Amino acid sequence: MINAGDTAFVLISAALVAVMTPGLAFFYGGLVKRKNVLTIMMQSFISMGVVTVLWALFTFSLAFGDDFHGLIGNFKYAFMHGVGLDSVASYGPHIPFLAFFVFQMMFAIITPALITGAFADRMNFKSYLLFLVFWSVLIYAPLAHWVWGGGLIASLGALDFAGGTVVHISAGMAALASVFVLGKRKHTAHLPHNIPYVALGTALLWFGWYGFNAGSALGATPQAAAAFANTDIAASVAMVTWLALSWLVDKRPSMVGSLTGVLAGLVAITPAAGYVQPWASLVIGILASVVCFYAIKFRMKMGWDDALDVWGCHGVGGIVGSILTGVFASKAIGGVSGWIEGNPGQFLANLEGTLISIVFAFTATFLLLKILKQFMTFEIVTKEETEGLDRALHGEEAYDF
Repeated sequence: MINAGDTAFVLISAALVAVMTPGLAFFYGGLVKRKNVLTIMMQSFISMGVVTVLWALFTFSLAFGDDFHGLIGNFKYAFMHGVGLDSVASYGPHIPFLAFFVFQMMFAIITPALITGAFADRMNFKSYLLFLVFWSVLIYAPLAHWVWGGGLIASLGALDFAGGTVVHISAGMAALASVFVLGKRKHTAHLPHNIPYVALGTALLWFGWYGFNAGSALGATPQAAAAFANTDIAASVAMVTWLALSWLVDKRPSMVGSLTGVLAGLVAITPAAGYVQPWASLVIGILASVVCFYAIKFRMKMGWDDALDVWGCHGVGGIVGSILTGVFASKAIGGVSGWIEGNPGQFLANLEGTLISIVFAFTATFLLLKILKQFMTFEIVTKEETEGLDRALHGEEAYDF
């Protein structure tokens, strides 16, 4: 039976998640060079259009249609057939199936947009559009099915409340694969051109993340309240931890560092939000901040040109959160006990699900980019990089001086 309160809650949560993609555009836009800001922002905004069209046509059905050998959904819901105002028990028993459709659509939109921070300044727009389409169909849809559609990872018993594997590990590992395939930029040294943009983007992401995590309860329930509280606690403690680390290690209290810490905490609590006690979110936030901080140091030492540290923040943060979900899951919150409550099997299931997500997202993205490169030129030429991508690719500039 449809519940008006639950329906309103999920629709509001979907709207909050929708705000996150423009927020990501500002976050990434502030971090890149002034002459490339429109290009990176355009990559986020165009995902809102392209992925929505794909979702309505068939990727929603691939993710949530009837299971085919644990690998993919069928075309039961293609062209939104059967996606109406009645509920579907397994996808929100008290909300219209259409509300579930739009809520999940917002996740599908932001995930490929996250990857763009890794290949900032390096991929032309036409190539990005093709990558966006193929990645959404071949990588996001299957992984969403494996975790939330009753597929492979769900059959292991692994827990992922709001997308630690589906969204963040997939985007982070895809980002790392793109770094290896596309190589380095010609000019890598630069400072963020607009830190207030970064702060604005972080604020929108943090705000939207309450819908991202609490909304994944698919109703106005006690579990949603726990997810909301855990989200804020993890983000806050991660920000403070990163501030302390940057002050101690880099000898300055960095604002960009503190904002990056917020994201690390938000990413890590995502798979655990509706499964752990609030005290555990404190631990998850601290550990995520420390691990992601040093992952970025490691990336710099290795010389990987992950321009905006998508792997170090989203990939590593998602891994930390996914594994710790299996450790700290509490039966009182989400109905499942983790290792700390005497169920080591949950830790092993989450570890296995995490490893599968890592290998699949990295390998599939690596192969996809390699194949696409055989048929078209991905990289920006030196002239375009020097002139600036905004003018060279779009004929526009963010600032008229």
